[in-house]
Amino acid sequence: MIAQITLFPDQASTLAPEVDSLYSFIIGITVAISTATAIVLIYFTIKYRRRSEMPAQPIEGSLALEIIWSVIPLGIVIVMFVWSSRLYFRIIVPPEDAIDVYVVGRQWMWKCQHFGGQQEINELHVPVNQPVRLKLTSEDVIHDFYVPDFRVKQDAVPGRYSTLWFEATKPGRFRLYCAEYCGKDHAQMAGWVIAQDPRDHERWLSQRADRSLALRGRQLFLRFQCVSCHSADARARAPILEGIYRQPVRLQDGSSVIADDDYLRESILNPRAKIVAGYDPIMPTFQGQMSEEELLQLIAFIRALKPGETPSRNEAAEPPPAAPKTDDKGRTP
Repeated sequence: MIAQITLFPDQASTLAPEVDSLYSFIIGITVAISTATAIVLIYFTIKYRRRSEMPAQPIEGSLALEIIWSVIPLGIVIVMFVWSSRLYFRIIVPPEDAIDVYVVGRQWMWKCQHFGGQQEINELHVPVNQPVRLKLTSEDVIHDFYVPDFRVKQDAVPGRYSTLWFEATKPGRFRLYCAEYCGKDHAQMAGWVIAQDPRDHERWLSQRADRSLALRGRQLFLRFQCVSCHSADARARAPILEGIYRQPVRLQDGSSVIADDDYLRESILNPRAKIVAGYDPIMPTFQGQMSEEELLQLIAFIRALKPGETPSRNEAAEPPPAAPKTDDKGRTP
């Protein structure tokens, strides 16, 4: 029974040993200093207790002692800071070869979308020995994606995308939790991360392949008549989207912004927030017209859009009217 009790959960990712090493160092230093302080305190309490025949004597300070108990803790804290900073930057910067999976949290479930079109609820299948980057968001309140065995934890915040990455080191099923109280059924918002051998994972993907996220996004691009203005030809009334992903975009105010997922999302829901130089603010907001899954699909299409791949313009469709004046949050006064 006692042998089954462990200080940390299982180590199942490349980050887990590094996180555990830092925590072990901090715990070891804390225990050592606390134990030494307690021993010295007990010793001094006994040795220097006041006796009736002993008159009280003034205590003079010691410069050497002051330096010792100032410099040593400072050195320990600096080591902790440098170590934890290096680990933090390793945790927040995903490897370039990481595969992307979109994850949407909602009361009270996790919905995962792979780029091949595979969708999961409260489960996430990933390959072993391959970095996986999750793009997290929420449809309602703040949730928190937490896998103890991987030592990864990241908030899913409404209205923005956050990133989390990990690399599983062994096959298995690992518990997934929401670590942010999100309502009455918060305790039931749990699931599994299933790490598979790469060949098994490829088989799993092929068996559940549907329309890819980019293809679904292309259909949304046509359904919402985005192509009426983003037509990538001489009649285009809006910026060309081909190859725009992760490229700098020049704005009317003279500044520039990188066209990442957050920028694309904001441009769809609040197009007047950042107006591209050389274009009029005619795009209407799609706030409330698309679900989070549809937003992810449309962004996936724009990410994959290469020169010459913009769909043909539908001449029967009217371009959207000029957008009404809105405030900085995209709301119509």
